[in-house]
Amino acid sequence: MTMTEIEVRPRRPREHEVRLPVGHLDLDGRLHRTALLRKMTGHEEALLSDRKLRANGGKMVTELLNGCVRGIGEISQVNRSVIGALTSPDRNFLLLELRKLTFGTELEAHYTCPSCRETTVVLEDLETFPVRHSEGLGIPEIVVELEDGFEDRAKDAWYDVLRFRLPVGADEERVSLIARDNAAKGTNALLARCLVSVSGDGEEMPDNRREALGTKILSDLTMSDRGRIERAFRDEMPGVDLSREFDCGTCGRPMRTSLDLTSFFTPS
Repeated sequence: MTMTEIEVRPRRPREHEVRLPVGHLDLDGRLHRTALLRKMTGHEEALLSDRKLRANGGKMVTELLNGCVRGIGEISQVNRSVIGALTSPDRNFLLLELRKLTFGTELEAHYTCPSCRETTVVLEDLETFPVRHSEGLGIPEIVVELEDGFEDRAKDAWYDVLRFRLPVGADEERVSLIARDNAAKGTNALLARCLVSVSGDGEEMPDNRREALGTKILSDLTMSDRGRIERAFRDEMPGVDLSREFDCGTCGRPMRTSLDLTSFFTPS
């Protein structure tokens, strides 16, 4: 190979622009719908091995994206504050795109059957996971109508409509350690942070009362109402659908689970 041949050989792109499912709303009210990603380097490999970061998944995601996101829309100076303000759907989407950009679209995923506890290995094609994009010019919210509702006995009040904002990176960082110890408490903590209004019979719970009650509002709900919240988020929240359905390779029973992320950033 001559020097001339080396000079004219096209460079492989190390950056990739993607369209975000939700987008970043800046302080001026402008919605930025694209992001520019670069491939992971040795810096990110070191982050993935950092024990302190591994203890907090939310912070790990923030650090990875802070290094690999080169721009969001017209925002060229991306920092941890911007990454922490991105919605969870956008952060998960960027992780998926980052993995595809760095290692390709194939991923060897491991799933444990809830019935027989055996592990099924599936070679996933990351291009097949559907992405739902939000419509409109703002950030969508999730409104849930409850069947049994929440009773605030101290105030002799009853509420049956909850309105949530989408979770963001800062929420993930705050509840990550709680969720590691107790998944249900972690869910309550996350939902309480995202709860923006509680109403019933045309009356809205005062903000200071809602904030004082905190996770009690969520933990006092019946399991059927909690199921309504889960379904509303699953059906209405934009982003990547990571759910998978297939039969266990050992016992044959159908399995519904989510994409395994334990080896997400290991090349297949």
